[in-house]
Amino acid sequence: MTKPELIAQVAATANTTKVEAEKIINASIDTITSALAKGESVQFIGFGSFEVKKRAARTGINPKTKETIKIAAKNAVLFKPGKKLKDSVN
Repeated sequence: MTKPELIAQVAATANTTKVEAEKIINASIDTITSALAKGESVQFIGFGSFEVKKRAARTGINPKTKETIKIAAKNAVLFKPGKKLKDSVN
């Protein structure tokens, strides 16, 4: 499902216009993004949770040249599905 398809589905389900649904979806995405940027986790009971995990710097190997390279530390966004979501896809 693409974002325009999601907007159309939300508009139909909520009985609202596509413009209003797009505003709501964009606001939701922006709010989740800003919370994750602050290092906070975002939880939707039954659906799942988003959280930021710090990855330490490490040494890797370039598969083409077999040279060792340094991989910088970074933050990664993780999604853990909730029980209701897991059950609905199985």
